[in-house]
Amino acid sequence: MSSLPVVRVALPTPLRRLFDYRAGPAGAGAIEPGVRVRVPFGRRRLIGIAVEVAAGSELPEERLKPVLERLDPLPVFDPAALALLAWAADYYHHPIGEVLAAALPKALRLGAPTHPTEERWLLTPEGREAYARGEPRRAPRQRQLLGALAGTDSIHQGAGLSAADLDEKLQAWREAARALKARGWLAAVETAAAPAAAPDAAAVGPSLEPNEEQRLAIARIGDSLGSFGAFVLHGVTGSGKTEVYLQVVERALRLGRSALVLVPEIGLTPQLVSRFRQRFAVPMAVLHSALTDHERLLAWRDAFSGRARIVLGTRSAVFAPAQDLGVIVVDEEHDTSFKQHEGGFRYSARDLAVVRAHRAGVPVVLGSATPSLETLQNVAAARYTRLALTRRAADAAPPRISLLDLRSSAVHAGMSTPAVQAIERHLHAGGQVLVFLNRRGYAPTLLCTACGWIAPCRDCDARLTVHLSIARLRCHHCGADSALPQRCPQCGFAVKSVGQGTERIEETLATLFPGIPCIRLDRDVVRRRGDMEEAMRRMSSGEARILVGTQMVTKGHDFPNVTLVVVLNADQGFFSTDFRAPERLAQTIVQVAGRAGRGERAGEVLIQTEFPDHPLLLSLLADGYDGFARAALTERSQASWPPFSRLAAVRDSAGTAEAALAFLTEGRKAAEELRGHGASGSWARSVRLLGPAPAAMAKRAGRHHAQLLVESADRAALHRFLDAWLPALESLPSARRVRWALDVDPIELF
Repeated sequence: MSSLPVVRVALPTPLRRLFDYRAGPAGAGAIEPGVRVRVPFGRRRLIGIAVEVAAGSELPEERLKPVLERLDPLPVFDPAALALLAWAADYYHHPIGEVLAAALPKALRLGAPTHPTEERWLLTPEGREAYARGEPRRAPRQRQLLGALAGTDSIHQGAGLSAADLDEKLQAWREAARALKARGWLAAVETAAAPAAAPDAAAVGPSLEPNEEQRLAIARIGDSLGSFGAFVLHGVTGSGKTEVYLQVVERALRLGRSALVLVPEIGLTPQLVSRFRQRFAVPMAVLHSALTDHERLLAWRDAFSGRARIVLGTRSAVFAPAQDLGVIVVDEEHDTSFKQHEGGFRYSARDLAVVRAHRAGVPVVLGSATPSLETLQNVAAARYTRLALTRRAADAAPPRISLLDLRSSAVHAGMSTPAVQAIERHLHAGGQVLVFLNRRGYAPTLLCTACGWIAPCRDCDARLTVHLSIARLRCHHCGADSALPQRCPQCGFAVKSVGQGTERIEETLATLFPGIPCIRLDRDVVRRRGDMEEAMRRMSSGEARILVGTQMVTKGHDFPNVTLVVVLNADQGFFSTDFRAPERLAQTIVQVAGRAGRGERAGEVLIQTEFPDHPLLLSLLADGYDGFARAALTERSQASWPPFSRLAAVRDSAGTAEAALAFLTEGRKAAEELRGHGASGSWARSVRLLGPAPAAMAKRAGRHHAQLLVESADRAALHRFLDAWLPALESLPSARRVRWALDVDPIELF
């Protein structure tokens, strides 16, 4: 056993442990928890995080390898951040090294410095001599670049010019710089950038005058600054939740604290960023998946240095190193995008935000027009405080909602006659129209009317979707892509598109309303940075009169001139095997309906359905989302589903269905043996196993998927069981023949 001081390092590997290393020649005191270190690992050199400095190791001294390098002058994770991430690794039963890696931008995981740097270009002595001789004579752009640098100090004396300076002075200078560098006449260096000074003023734009409900919410949250409190800002669509966020953040800034604001979708980020920048003069750090690795690094550095007083971003921004944190806001807290449910570390950013706020002693605000049932149950249990906003801004009236019975209406290409007439009426009155269909593409099915062939995905238990504008068939589950056939590959007869997607609805509306500008908003048209902003601009300016979209249009967008919302195919969530499907459907309907009538004109919502007597729709129309939520919570309680119990899902995939089920079957046997041991205690026997069973879509991307659910009414019992069970799962021989993962608090049951 080693008695030397050792550094215990978390490495980005699937192994659930820390690794011991000698502190190295600098001694143990030179390395502190939270810094990045470079260490040998087998034949590789990996970058990990020092988690502990221990007095010794269970390994003999001769087996301990040294830490090769300390990468940071200051820890990238302070003690509070390390403790939070260690808690997350324990709660989600995920390897600590992968959890810590997930909390850092890719550039930092690869060794980039934590402090800002800038690229500077300098003349070498040889370059100065060449310039004095009048060289290069036949390359004017190179000559111009040398001249720009000749007025600065030499490489032995000073700083040269930064890349930003050269961008201002010269056009297309980089090609010339590369050529001169190759000749030894220029040198490029990375130097520490001078920290930018933050403006002193906290607010630059005037605050709106809040109504009484907003004023109460701002006061309740503002009074809790400096201590933990979980507030559910339950505001109807258009009730001014964002204004409450802004005024609470302003209070935190005036106290010298920072704010962390989370949104579920990239599409909401530009709109919210714009609102915050109009209001505040302080620097902001924006973090989301559409940024380049370098842009994410720059935003992280701004937060880490304390320069950014507001950090705004999507799911992974919950790990951002906001300094002097004063408040956390989670907008649209019900949104499933806050849960990472595929690949790697599966966590809930909303739930981690609450834990982070509790540990930091700051308030957290969970805002939504349709709070999740878990959140509403926390309100009922007095763990969270509900703050209601029941009135729309400027006292706008709520939209009038009606059902269109498709059983008694003529339907053309997915649009019923009453819906078409309503669109015509609202357009004639000068309003804008939003048509919602949560299905992209032209049609969900390509059918042969002669032999009944339906275009299948070879790698999934799914049909290929028709994308007519690009003449392709695509699978929306695995990405498979092929040319759109003109004839049936089985019998040679003509094929036809069956059903509707947003592309087909856009085509139908263009035919019905020629000359009326119509735009579409879905993942097929929003591909590049700026696409979403351009669509928002066209709607807000009135340039577009009709908007057709998927889930993208339901979240937080404000179109004051939209007076009519038409919901197509509202029935698709009625018959899902997932117990959360009714909740999601209700949230979607309420959210998309809330886009209507947000301005001065009254709004109307039409919901097309073949089941107008369905209890969910009747409940929403009669009692609103609150009434639906009360009934749904009663059903969940009777069935012992979350939030009245806790779930974990073990999911796997294999080349065959038999192999996928075999691993989970062996895992269930191991669980039964664990529960049968008297030493396991009552906590093991309070856990219920459901399955294994094939996933709802058993075959995806060429692999067969299955899952085993673990349920318990006692959260602590569930986690103690998982602690004991996971080592048994990992040691099963069949574990090597499948890909498997544990998902704690799964938000979707596949």
